[in-house]
Amino acid sequence: MIRRTTMPLRIGKVTIGGTAPIAVQSMTKTNTRDVRATIRQIRRLENHGCEIIRLAVPDEQAAESISIIKKSVSSPLIADVHFDYRIALAAMSAGADGIRLNPGNIHDRGQMVKIITAAKGSETPIRIGVNAGSLPSDFEPDFSLAERMVDLAMEQIKFMEGMDFNLIKISLKAFDVPATIQAYQMIADRTSYPLHLGITEAGLPRDGAIRSAIGIGVLLYQGIGDTIRVSLSAKPCEEVSAAYEILKSLKLRQRGPTLVCCPSCGRSETDVLKLAQEVDKYLKKICEPIKVAVMGCIVNGPGEAKDADVGIACGKGKGAIFRKGKVVKTVSEKNFLVALEKEIEKIV
Repeated sequence: MIRRTTMPLRIGKVTIGGTAPIAVQSMTKTNTRDVRATIRQIRRLENHGCEIIRLAVPDEQAAESISIIKKSVSSPLIADVHFDYRIALAAMSAGADGIRLNPGNIHDRGQMVKIITAAKGSETPIRIGVNAGSLPSDFEPDFSLAERMVDLAMEQIKFMEGMDFNLIKISLKAFDVPATIQAYQMIADRTSYPLHLGITEAGLPRDGAIRSAIGIGVLLYQGIGDTIRVSLSAKPCEEVSAAYEILKSLKLRQRGPTLVCCPSCGRSETDVLKLAQEVDKYLKKICEPIKVAVMGCIVNGPGEAKDADVGIACGKGKGAIFRKGKVVKTVSEKNFLVALEKEIEKIV
């Protein structure tokens, strides 16, 4: 795949766009005014590999909390601001590394001038975050959803460029996956600013991850996208895990283990699902990009997972431990998990 060329943009210590790796983002789900809880959640996200973190900033007290939070974390912090321009100003004054603004709910041009003027002075990037659910009802009502989102974003871009401001990142999010894909495809042809990908309000972990993987995955495969967030009704670390799985699946980034396991069938003579779950739990302790396979058939297992760094192919009462498709030892069923863990430890 050939990645779309975009303008690099620096957000705190992280560069997005240009030739930089696709960055993984998430958003805290704490009350930002609760500084301790927010710091704890950010640290968990950082340990999980999250690179940019967005905070809900509903009022000036929340905005002022950013200056305290920043002293205890290392990730760039994005202030998510809606409706009140004064909150955006307060967030920038508190040291926010970026601002997310929804053009669907800050309409006053005079207020936008104040935000952009402050952003220019502090060199604070702004994400134009268009959301399908908050498009003005009177804005191009006869156009398709994708066209309306793109046109609203382009209108905002032109306004910012008119003020000689170009520290811009763009997102065009909807729950409707085809509309989201179409919107990003359209805007990718019209501007070179970096794009933040996501499917908004994607849902609970299983359905939301699937929905996000389709929408984000299609775009990434087409070379579109510079940073991603998987929006799930779940703990934020689950969003980060899902994001990295999408990137690993497309061979765009490697972080942490990848578990390959067969779906099991009538040939299986052991509980493959149980073993795979136990291995998955063990792998959560590992950060190295190792590929591990759990296969239910001792005949075909090593061949089907020959690109795995290490794996096990289970048979009746015994199993074969293999590396890169080559069997290295045979172990009894009661030692499946322990033997595989020891083989993994040799590698990591």
